[in-house]
Amino acid sequence: MLSRRAFLRWAFGGLATVAAFAGYPLVEVMATPRVTRYRLTPRNWTPRLKLHVVALADFHACDPWMTSERIRSICDQANALEPDIILLLGDYVRGMNRFVADVPASDWSAAMAGLSAPLGVHAVLGNHDCWEDLSFQRDPKSRTIAEKALSAIGVEVYVNRAVRIEKDAVGFWLAGLGDQMALRPGKRFGRTQFAGTDDLPLTLDAIHTDEPVLLMAHEPDIFDRADGRVSLTLSGHTHGGQINLFGWRPVSASVGSARYPAGHFHKGGRDLVVSRGLGCTMLPIRVGAWPEILSIQLG
Repeated sequence: MLSRRAFLRWAFGGLATVAAFAGYPLVEVMATPRVTRYRLTPRNWTPRLKLHVVALADFHACDPWMTSERIRSICDQANALEPDIILLLGDYVRGMNRFVADVPASDWSAAMAGLSAPLGVHAVLGNHDCWEDLSFQRDPKSRTIAEKALSAIGVEVYVNRAVRIEKDAVGFWLAGLGDQMALRPGKRFGRTQFAGTDDLPLTLDAIHTDEPVLLMAHEPDIFDRADGRVSLTLSGHTHGGQINLFGWRPVSASVGSARYPAGHFHKGGRDLVVSRGLGCTMLPIRVGAWPEILSIQLG
């Protein structure tokens, strides 16, 4: 039979354990991002081209989980890696409507303004950047608030376009896709289902040399349709499942997110790297999906 002291010790120990498990998801939510490093040489890669890419995805700016101060700290961490180029993979605006206060675009973009790399800072938009902008939902030909905010701080925003960039007199192409889930359904928008603004053929038509192509696409779903011209696809959106219990992820943000939840994938001679991202959607919970910054050494 347990003594009173032993019982109290057992009870308090049990309560402490329960409290620890209950509180752990918030530990990951507010954690300093880990730097996940990759070294690879994708197909069609120019042998003389050595390129260090740092990629950031899914900030989801909101108070208190992803404040301007935290965004600024993450950007300082990214700069400290001394990349050649910085790629932003979408979803800068909040992904939750409960438990949060809004962070205006002028504030979160100002926090990103310190990002710096010799070959510049380049971005695509995510689904939430489009979903939370009702003016854009009514007129998809307009520019989103997020796009305007990024452009105002000197970040190149790509919507179905590609540009040629040189490093040490060796060229490569950087392409960025419109979001694949950009348009919400609803009577007020005149749509019965989700639709994208992505146009992969148009994006790749701009490429007129056989130099390597990096493709930024917020959702990884496009990976199976990218052709042989694309050396590497970079995506976010998945949050690593946001809850990952030993490989079991109860929720996926898209069909492609279930297939490519996080990490490096090599399929049919093609390469994809998916970021676990930085912020949260729906609920401020992360389990087994620690926030991360991607550091990718190519060539």
